[in-house]
Amino acid sequence: MAHPIAHRSPAANRRSPFLLLLVLAVPAAAAPPALRDGDVIFHTSRSAQSAAIQRATHSRYSHMGLILHRQGKPYVFEAVATVRFTPLAQWTARGAGGHYVVKRWREADARLDTAGAARLRSAAQALAGRPYDLTFEWSDARIYCSELVWKAYERAFGLHLGETRRLAEFDLADPLVAAKLRERYGTRLPLQEPVISPQTIFDSTELVLVDER
Repeated sequence: MAHPIAHRSPAANRRSPFLLLLVLAVPAAAAPPALRDGDVIFHTSRSAQSAAIQRATHSRYSHMGLILHRQGKPYVFEAVATVRFTPLAQWTARGAGGHYVVKRWREADARLDTAGAARLRSAAQALAGRPYDLTFEWSDARIYCSELVWKAYERAFGLHLGETRRLAEFDLADPLVAAKLRERYGTRLPLQEPVISPQTIFDSTELVLVDER
């Protein structure tokens, strides 16, 4: 029996190099950029309060955390039921559509060396185990997600990832927001309480975009 190659037409032989060139011309899928300790990650939570947070702060994103590695693997240090580590894949899967955005301190190359990353980790982990703050108070007794990230950077480097705003400055008139506020506070709103929102940190000029998926 003749070898199959013997039956290939001259036209087929001419097409083969052309097809090879087409394959080589198609760029390989870009590998995701390596995440670093101190990166800040955002997504749209599917929690019961997510929509209210988005409307009050006019933000697409309602939850965030800090990338910190453990045994070489990326985790998100976040404030949920408690302040704790969550594996990155588990964290991203919780977000709407699996979508997330990662930003990085623009001075990370110079400031987040081994010693700087350790300083940031220490400041963040000092809040580990604190319960989630449903009333968004500016104390360390309970902690919410953006407060955790903001305080970690402020205490490690004196860096403000955006400035706090008073609760009164957010969009509290939206019906969904107003209903959630009544549920949490009744009729006594702490309108002068300082608050840091995910959107404020997202918009900080101290951060640059690293990845979005």
